[in-house]
Amino acid sequence: MKKFIETIKNIYNIEELRKRIAYTILLVLVYRLGSFILLPGLDPDVLKGGIAGTQDGLVGLLNMFSGGAFGNASIFALGVMPYISASIVVQLLGMFVPAFRKMQMEGESGRRKMNQITRYLTVAILAIQGPAYVAGMIPAAAHPYWSGFWFNLVSTIILMGGSMFVMWLGERITDRGIGNGISLIIMIGIVARLPYALFAEAVQKFTGNGVGGPLLFIVEMVVWVLVILAAIALVQAVRKVPVQYAKRVIGNKQYGGVRQYIPLKINAAGVMPIIFAQALMMFPMLLGRYDATRGIAAAFSSYTTWAYNITFGILVIIFTYFYTAVTVNPTMMAEDMKKNGGFIPGVKPGKKTAEYLDSIMTKVTLPGSIFLAMIACMPALANVMGVNNQFASFFGGTSLLIMVGVILDTLQQIESYLLMRHYDGLMKTGRLTGRSGM
Repeated sequence: MKKFIETIKNIYNIEELRKRIAYTILLVLVYRLGSFILLPGLDPDVLKGGIAGTQDGLVGLLNMFSGGAFGNASIFALGVMPYISASIVVQLLGMFVPAFRKMQMEGESGRRKMNQITRYLTVAILAIQGPAYVAGMIPAAAHPYWSGFWFNLVSTIILMGGSMFVMWLGERITDRGIGNGISLIIMIGIVARLPYALFAEAVQKFTGNGVGGPLLFIVEMVVWVLVILAAIALVQAVRKVPVQYAKRVIGNKQYGGVRQYIPLKINAAGVMPIIFAQALMMFPMLLGRYDATRGIAAAFSSYTTWAYNITFGILVIIFTYFYTAVTVNPTMMAEDMKKNGGFIPGVKPGKKTAEYLDSIMTKVTLPGSIFLAMIACMPALANVMGVNNQFASFFGGTSLLIMVGVILDTLQQIESYLLMRHYDGLMKTGRLTGRSGM
């Protein structure tokens, strides 16, 4: 406790860090306040329980990312998901389209161009998702004061403006706050659901309505902590590849000649494989419309069935390999290493180095993908063991991995400020390695 209080004092003594944390908290409060503001003209009594069908499947995932704003028909209902979708598309274009690949190689100017393209693409996605959300999700009984074309038009414009404002908040947090703004907004939306889910689970167990009573609740808390520790290990695990840099003598000074490491992440794909797999798992439900395929649809109707989880786990493993192959480019890494006079001991520079890095990534991705699939299926196991649906989602899957990744990334930035001012870090031993992205 004494160490914790001393760390808080050290954080407060750094003026820049103190202002950044306060600025971040202020913008997060603005975002959470906007999440409870309904679209104009809606009847709050009709939407009191939220929009139906926003607890499961892909729609439930969108509601989780928006902190419940999607299910409440808020002005921030679409949240940052259109921006994330646009970012993924631009990343994929950077891997396959030469013009986008060239922009990636242009440094800061290229990054600004790609950010601008991402914003334009976000507006285009919003122009499609906005009318679809208004027409498909909001029940007609909820907007008695508006009707037809004008309600759809006004609501779509407000949803587009709200989503762009949330994107602006995320960029401001990244520039003037602490942590990655977009990721932090998603994490705040997820964490906002945790107290309600935990309270509901505790009430269910302690009032005798749940199986097992208080003892089972304590066991659930212990298991939950262990799963969190496993998720932290998955996020931070890396395979260090040694790199030797050649000595260069310029004037009377010597440069290089030191050994460094390339940290290849065990889970380089992050949470994207789970998101892609969850999106695909929505398609078998469409088969329920036909008599010949209703049996298949019934097998995938619940996320707790064996068929659902086995298929889901296999898809997570496949998408982990796919997304890792897209985001990690061994050829580019080998070329950059060669330009800077670096080489892996015992491996020839160039093509051999790229093949060596590719073989290592293939090997480390297998256990990482299997471990990721296990964590992705943990909510189903928790639900089968008697945990309610709301709290079970925090036993693994997208919720847990985003929470762990963003918190580690934010703590890493705070620790860097402390170490830069010659203070101790957040931990007595070791350093937080954080993560490179969502």
